[in-house]
Amino acid sequence: MRYVYSLLLYLLAPALLVYLLVRGVADRRWWSRWLERFGDFDATGRMRGIVVHAVSVGEVNAAAPLIRALQQHWPDLEVTVTCFTATGSERIRALFGDSVHHLYAPIDLPGAVRRFFRALKPRLLIVMETEIWPNLFQRARGMDIPILVANARLTERSARAWGRFASLAAQTLQCATLIAAQSEEDARRFVKLGANPDRTRSVGNLKFDIDLPPDVAQRGRQWRARWGADRTVLVAGSTHEEDERALLGAFRGVLGRFADALLVLAPRYPERFGQAFELARSAGLSVARLSDGQPGKGVQCLVIDTMGELLPLYAAADIAFVGGTLAPVGGHNPLEAAALGRALIFGTHTAHIEGLAASLISVGAAIEVEDEASLLKAWMSLQPDPAVRERMGRAARKLVERERGALQRSLDIVGAILFQ
Repeated sequence: MRYVYSLLLYLLAPALLVYLLVRGVADRRWWSRWLERFGDFDATGRMRGIVVHAVSVGEVNAAAPLIRALQQHWPDLEVTVTCFTATGSERIRALFGDSVHHLYAPIDLPGAVRRFFRALKPRLLIVMETEIWPNLFQRARGMDIPILVANARLTERSARAWGRFASLAAQTLQCATLIAAQSEEDARRFVKLGANPDRTRSVGNLKFDIDLPPDVAQRGRQWRARWGADRTVLVAGSTHEEDERALLGAFRGVLGRFADALLVLAPRYPERFGQAFELARSAGLSVARLSDGQPGKGVQCLVIDTMGELLPLYAAADIAFVGGTLAPVGGHNPLEAAALGRALIFGTHTAHIEGLAASLISVGAAIEVEDEASLLKAWMSLQPDPAVRERMGRAARKLVERERGALQRSLDIVGAILFQ
């Protein structure tokens, strides 16, 4: 099956190059460093360290506490962080600068993967969450490179999709030295798909071990002072078009009763900044871009068109909306806003965060909505009631504190693998 898979990848490689070209039309960063995607790079002085693969922004953010802990515990080991997307690359640079070696991950072609591992010769490969790549895993095992699947998650939908290629999935997962799953349910799905039950365990979700910047609360207060301290603010993070259309429609209803409310939209992808701005303007709102400077108090909708601002924006919010949940995406990380003690709203498309969403609802920290009408109802129920918002925020923060610990358990696993 793996040979058939590899043959199909070679046949599809031209389509992948076209995809990179098309993405580069909107974001020129996709056109740079192509050779890295084929395992061609200079690894001088970077060998025999730890490779951490995090496909995009969400996985990079989840991996950040682990990467910092690896640097602290084993400073003599070079850490190489790989990703696939341009936004993931930018996030790696923003978080770590030159303290890590950063590359684009190789396409899962046998030759590219072989060149990648021959150049770096890592002592350990850490793969974040759901990145199951047959040739990557098989080549690592063939070169006696241990593989840790960290913060591993497998949705029911992904499990069904992989189940159509059961032998390839099992062959790939059997290569893992250990699968550290986010939950017992994730661990069960991996085992059902073919992972070795003796090398699969639930260690918790690394996203609960979020490390908030010490100045984040102060930066949030600065934002509120600029906007107007008495305004009620909803910050919608990592949004997609479907999210934004529902948010803008609901917001018009909110303004009918609360004229000084503020909606902050933070689109998931930079190439959508302009589209989000036009959607808000076509909804008849007074709109500003963050890059235009200090937004005035008369602005009704602020579109965030820079990266790396979401945490202080959540700190400035009264209510946080989790993007990718009214859009059929599966949901993005709600725990940054939860750790900051914000009342949460999200839609029903939560396949990627199903455990987190259920936990937040169960402790009374979040409201789940189905569409624009139910979003408006939830928003209107929270808008005039700071006591309810504060109670939900406290519940969110307590949940985050209670569930911490996956980072230390993951570090213990890394130590055991490196020095067994």
